[in-house]
Amino acid sequence: MPPRRRSLAAALVIIAGLLATACSASSASNDAPGGQVVTAVGAENQYANVIGQIGGKYVQVTAIESNPNTDPHTFEASPGVAQAVSAAQLVVQNGIGYDTYMNKIEAAAPSSSRKVIVVQNLLGLPDSTPNPHLWYSPATMPAVARAVARDLSAMQPAHAAYFAANLRRFDASLQPWYQAIARFKADHPGAPVAVTEPVGDYLLQAAGMRILTPFNFQADIMNGVDPSPQDVSLEDSLFSDHRVKVFVYNQQVTDSLTQSLLSLAHKEGIPVVGVYETMPTPGYDYQSWMLAGTRALQQAVTDKISTEKL
Repeated sequence: MPPRRRSLAAALVIIAGLLATACSASSASNDAPGGQVVTAVGAENQYANVIGQIGGKYVQVTAIESNPNTDPHTFEASPGVAQAVSAAQLVVQNGIGYDTYMNKIEAAAPSSSRKVIVVQNLLGLPDSTPNPHLWYSPATMPAVARAVARDLSAMQPAHAAYFAANLRRFDASLQPWYQAIARFKADHPGAPVAVTEPVGDYLLQAAGMRILTPFNFQADIMNGVDPSPQDVSLEDSLFSDHRVKVFVYNQQVTDSLTQSLLSLAHKEGIPVVGVYETMPTPGYDYQSWMLAGTRALQQAVTDKISTEKL
């Protein structure tokens, strides 16, 4: 992803200071009494949440990105983040250029025992994958949960049955979300939708919606580039001509253009559903977050009710 969307300006300073401390920090976590608790990190809090659900009492999880009121694309890793990542025995990160600061920290504090799950690689996706917001795909977190259970079982074989039971519980808990997606798809096949950027696109596609916003426009907003006048005009017309039933709006990345689109949607009576790049907290786990978003889409299309914030 272009530099504007994932600022790494502080990375070199962090890494320089990290080299002197990383080994001791990593060693301290590996020598935890009895080896009973695995120190884990999720680069985004939705991944940290899943680690916690699978690992339960045998993991201590830190979420690096967890503020739903900030733009995660401009996240700058602090020395504290570097220390947390360097000390982690298990890491889950997104990939596709979304959290490359993790790679730099891991390279600066190598550990042969650290297990790193890169979701991009787990799903077999190329670097050229245009939409990095993988957690909105219904297929993503079951794969992540399986990988977490596998790695935790390898690290703590005495607790493998516990992790397996948590994995089964996690998979079962996704069923209400899957059922909500299936109902929406059956009730509103091909429902047209406009978006600011591709944050929720995987979910919209799974629900059978037609995304009328050109992807070039979405990518430009995502990457901090001014969209072409033609694409802006087309996006405006989706509202003024009432060609869409809902507007899906990224709460965490806003500027004058996206604000003007939000105002236009309000003026034209197009319901708005807000989406997030990190899980809103407190009050949600991954499953309830995804279910709430899908129900918000249902309310928007069926009853013209907006859910701009969860």
